[in-house]
Amino acid sequence: MSDRTWSQAVHQRCHARELGILVGELDSGHCNAITDVPGVRVGHCTLIAGSGALVPGQGPVRTGVTAVLPHGGNVFREKVAASAHVINGFGKCTGLPQIMELGTLETPILLTNTLSVGQVADALVQWSVERNGDIGVTTSTVNPVVGECNDGYLNDIQGRHVHLKQVYAALNSACDGPVEEGSVGAGTGMSAFGFKGGVGTASRQLPVSLGAYAVGVLLVANFGRRRDLMVLGGPVGRELPSPQETVSRDGSVMVVVATDAPLAPHQLSRIARRAVHGLARTGSVATHGSGDFVLAFSTTNRIAHQPSALTRCLELIEDNGPVLNGLFYAVIESTEEAVYNALLRAETVEGRDGHVAEALPIAALEELLRRYGRLP
Repeated sequence: MSDRTWSQAVHQRCHARELGILVGELDSGHCNAITDVPGVRVGHCTLIAGSGALVPGQGPVRTGVTAVLPHGGNVFREKVAASAHVINGFGKCTGLPQIMELGTLETPILLTNTLSVGQVADALVQWSVERNGDIGVTTSTVNPVVGECNDGYLNDIQGRHVHLKQVYAALNSACDGPVEEGSVGAGTGMSAFGFKGGVGTASRQLPVSLGAYAVGVLLVANFGRRRDLMVLGGPVGRELPSPQETVSRDGSVMVVVATDAPLAPHQLSRIARRAVHGLARTGSVATHGSGDFVLAFSTTNRIAHQPSALTRCLELIEDNGPVLNGLFYAVIESTEEAVYNALLRAETVEGRDGHVAEALPIAALEELLRRYGRLP
């Protein structure tokens, strides 16, 4: 099995903005990625092996893991404020109850396929223990946070091919700057709106008058019926050419929201809930069998694992101020655009048993958007 990314294939595709698909009114960050939030890093490990008939435990393999690090330091020692929102709980995520109870994130966030969650969580625990030898001995245990989507349509999901080696590769390769999207990492075997889905990201920058805070979103898109797909409000999914739709219509989405705005956990909970509006703009309805989760964190006001005092002073955004409204818009716009980028950056992938997830046809999409008046 080879551990690689499809960087050459991915680069043949495009971003929404390259087509003139401009979402909302706020400016994007320099990379238009979650890494535009200072300190945030992203890494992928992609697994692609075999073809033909499914042999459970052997392949074909179309899966991977994606790591989102809130900063480049020791996250267990320097936790960040966080919150989580469950849109539809048909999922197998780990670590959410402690985030919702304590309002802190103490590990990187890892994303993978559904049946690999246990192994990925175990690897994340080992990675954390190696960097903090007192975990479970002279201090508390660690809360590994792992999200998932089901890539079983293309991948030998029973094989659980994501192991410690792949998790470490994603964590140790994480960096700032441009982020690979589409059929990479956790998005390798994912499908969305009847097309090939995967990893997508986008960011927004608030104006100076609102603090110039950055908001970034990274998501794994694995949801939606083709006829429900909307782009800039245009119902393009009803008319896009396609063979009979065979990809599962339930699916899932994992959304990670990052910001450098100084927010308390209850404010991050409000931020996380706004991602739902961005998903809805693309046609998501969070069906019965869909696992849809949002994790949000702030990189500002880090929380020491072992505080030196009984109290601490924080500077936080006012609840009744205009900045929160700006952040709401930023999350909604970034989430919507990240879905488009996940679709537009993904290449056609053939997986197990000849199953094919076709790439979104860009030329046909452009024609439809012009017809609906969304492009000049």
